[in-house]
Amino acid sequence: MLPPRLPGRQHFQKAALAYIIHGFHQWQVNYNEGLKMEKLDSALAVQRMQDYIEKNIQNPVTLHDLARSAGYSPFHSARLFKEYTGKPPFEYIRTLRLSRAALKLRDEKVKVVDVALDFVFDSHEGFTRAFSKEFGVTPYKYSKSPVPIYLFLPNSIRARYLYFLKGEHQMEGKPAGGTVFVQVIERPERKLTLKRGVKAKDYFEYCEEIGCDVWGLLCSVKEALYEPVGMWLPEAFRTPGTSTYVQGVEVPADYNGAAPEGFEIISLPPCKMMVFQGQPFEEEHFDEAIADLWEVMKTYKPELYGFAWADEDAPRFQMEPQGYRGYIEARPVRQLEQIPKT
Repeated sequence: MLPPRLPGRQHFQKAALAYIIHGFHQWQVNYNEGLKMEKLDSALAVQRMQDYIEKNIQNPVTLHDLARSAGYSPFHSARLFKEYTGKPPFEYIRTLRLSRAALKLRDEKVKVVDVALDFVFDSHEGFTRAFSKEFGVTPYKYSKSPVPIYLFLPNSIRARYLYFLKGEHQMEGKPAGGTVFVQVIERPERKLTLKRGVKAKDYFEYCEEIGCDVWGLLCSVKEALYEPVGMWLPEAFRTPGTSTYVQGVEVPADYNGAAPEGFEIISLPPCKMMVFQGQPFEEEHFDEAIADLWEVMKTYKPELYGFAWADEDAPRFQMEPQGYRGYIEARPVRQLEQIPKT
């Protein structure tokens, strides 16, 4: 009987190669996880700088102040800040101060020089130059006759990073939880200042086509009846070659202001809207909050409460997802003559 065949050199080479590949793969996994943690630490450091700026928007802020809040050297802090926000720290601070100053000039009866000093500008002249360069109008003229301008509305770096980090992992399915609040509201005849896209069907496609700066301009409209919204237009409100999804803000029916460049103003008839409001959520989980509410809306039967969907009557709209209040979306309805028996 022949003895058992011992593994040859080729077998050992294959085994060694497999061991090396496995080891390299494990090292790569550990390295990638280390990078993610390093990126998270950096994102949180930038968030701390954002929070410090927010708390001290009307006080002097130095790079050393930001570095202390971030926990890194001044040079590294400045580099991280620009990498994550797209702006150097002091450009970010200046632009944010100008936007806050614009809102104060729009909403309050204040002197330009007082606003300049409130937002840490050295002089009336310096503030006027910076304001005019940023918005194309002097602060005095803007205070007397506010026109739509592009306000700077920075996003939370922490929430944005955690959202994208979450997308790299398989999320466990979970049922929609919590109570959804539903009510019907009346919308009067009004106008809509909007910017159309080309093919966009949702927020992300719209931002790819148009950019994300539209929201800042819509927030600056003094005559707005409500806050800006994203909306899906029925066929009757669309023009050929334009998108279903748009962003806009509603203004009174007698509004006679000029549409900003690239925008237009249309009329909306009175209508009823059924508003759905979900539970509060963590900012980085906004997509799950939207999906949960959509599941509720998909199976909701308005006929049980004396209404029917009326999607051609008005745009369906979504409000900006803000964790503290839950996700809010509204769909047009008409009242039925008689509530069906259940």
